[in-house]
Amino acid sequence: MNRVLSEVDPEVAEILDGEMDRQQNCLVMIPSENYASKAVLQTQGCIMTNKYAEGYPGGRFYNGCKYMDAVENLAIKRGKELFGADHVNVQPHTGTQANMAAYYALLEDGDTILAMNLSHGGHLSHGKQLNFSGKYYNAVFYSVDRETELIDLDHVRDMAKKHRPKLIVVGASAYPRILDFKDWREIADEVGAYLMADIAHIVGLVIGKVHPDPVPYCDIVTSTTHKTLRGPRGAIIMCREEYKENLDRAVFPGVQAGPLMHIIAAKAVSFKEALEPQFREYQAQIVVNAKALSKSLMKEGFRLVSGGTDNHLMLIDLTNKGLTGNVAADILEEAGIIVNKNLIPFDEASAFKCSGIRPGTPALTARGMKEPQMEIIGRMFNQVLSNTDDTHIRTQVREEVRSLCREFPVYENLDQWQ
Repeated sequence: MNRVLSEVDPEVAEILDGEMDRQQNCLVMIPSENYASKAVLQTQGCIMTNKYAEGYPGGRFYNGCKYMDAVENLAIKRGKELFGADHVNVQPHTGTQANMAAYYALLEDGDTILAMNLSHGGHLSHGKQLNFSGKYYNAVFYSVDRETELIDLDHVRDMAKKHRPKLIVVGASAYPRILDFKDWREIADEVGAYLMADIAHIVGLVIGKVHPDPVPYCDIVTSTTHKTLRGPRGAIIMCREEYKENLDRAVFPGVQAGPLMHIIAAKAVSFKEALEPQFREYQAQIVVNAKALSKSLMKEGFRLVSGGTDNHLMLIDLTNKGLTGNVAADILEEAGIIVNKNLIPFDEASAFKCSGIRPGTPALTARGMKEPQMEIIGRMFNQVLSNTDDTHIRTQVREEVRSLCREFPVYENLDQWQ
């Protein structure tokens, strides 16, 4: 019972050591990934993993939940303070489950949802046919403008008037521009629709006041707690007081049973960290770094979808480089640069190949990197992707990446954001 991992299972311990080495010595640039703080990591492995606590504080279906109630109430209190929300549910395990619960709280099977097209930057759980959201609801989609590659709110309004959705979903996983929720509220009111924001990607930017806040305008707001928030892998839902009971029933017993209390405890820790002034500085630097990286990439000859970024990510269109996203991502990984392949608007390639890649700056910024490093990284992208047949260049860049990573170690510089 008291043996450490290296004694109990050296094989797993070795795998974890390898992953730590990868995270330390690679440039993690997938915009949905980040480094949780030491305190969050510690809490995720805490004693609360042993306890079942079905139900909510004060109304559990198991005994022995005194401390479970205490930590969940603390997480809820901090969540309300952090977001200024009427009600916060901290139990959802994932962003998709949070979205599922939000739909269950507001909709009936077959109701119409208006959301962003997945291939233009939306998310699977916003109505994709292969996902539950596309099977149980009638999903229709808005897209970006072909010329500007921006969301055209007149197009959204026309779609809303045509389809009369019961719910409009605003949120994206690959959209590099600002979303002004006030404008979306006006469209929702015109057609009598609920308005839901999925801010899984931009949650930290919202907290940091470098992106508009959805809470004053939306009926329900969902988010993950990792990504830019830098908490544990999990999710939360915020809503207006009038939807509180429906929402809580939708989460439990609607879409899940036992909450992960060790993760809820870690959410409470991450909320406390996000309430500190340094967290706002971190979020502001994420955006500054993203703009600097965009500028560097464009100077190196890369075309960015919509011409740049306002948030933490950018989409690189590789068609002028003669590359597909999957090939580019694999080649970059050999050089120690981790991104993901991604569809671009009006992509003619399949989802398995894609015409783009999606880099972001949250994890780089968490390490303490700033504009000068973004300039260097932009040059690295060009070195690698302009010489795809030259393994020597990839090896050379790999060593440069290692050197840069040693200068900004993962779990030293992170302390400045705590």
